[in-house]
Amino acid sequence: MEFVLASQSPARLMVLRAAGIEPVVHVSGVDEDAITATLPADAPHEHVVVTLAEAKARAVAPGHADAVIIGCDSMLSHDGELVGKPGTPERARERWKRMAGGEGRLLTGHAVLRVRDGAVDAVATGTVTTTIRFGTPAEDEVEAYIETGEPLSVAGGFTLDGFGGWFVDGVDGDPSSVIGISLPLTRGLLGEVGVRVIDLWASRRT
Repeated sequence: MEFVLASQSPARLMVLRAAGIEPVVHVSGVDEDAITATLPADAPHEHVVVTLAEAKARAVAPGHADAVIIGCDSMLSHDGELVGKPGTPERARERWKRMAGGEGRLLTGHAVLRVRDGAVDAVATGTVTTTIRFGTPAEDEVEAYIETGEPLSVAGGFTLDGFGGWFVDGVDGDPSSVIGISLPLTRGLLGEVGVRVIDLWASRRT
């Protein structure tokens, strides 16, 4: 049985490897904006991230005969708005101007698919919400952070495990979900589809 990570995120891969799992990486390539556009404007934020996570997992299911596939999606809820990756320096700069000194809720949706004989046999989904308490970086610190390129391609425009960690004062909740994949939730979802996490540990499969 393969363990497939439907994500190109190096942070998610790092979390899984550090926790004893060596996944097969299969990038979904789904159009997140197109999927989000099909959802109602007032869709609950939790529904949005779970929908995106499941779309990613289902997109890579073909071609895997016996596997557990996990898809994830993270977005930041701030001032009632759900935001993803800034994409541009201008947008990242504006985000940090609004976030500095405040709080936001990072939502990470998870979808676990159990594939048997090439077909999806079971699905489990869930969301973890973590409160982020942002620091108050000086203007030149924000500019230096943007110059690294890191905040442009991560949910909310910040990281906990990279350069952005210098500007996060605290986290209330599951830190692994902020990095991109919640280990406690993933363990629970694996159990729902009949898989024990300890049976996926690389050290037990050799």
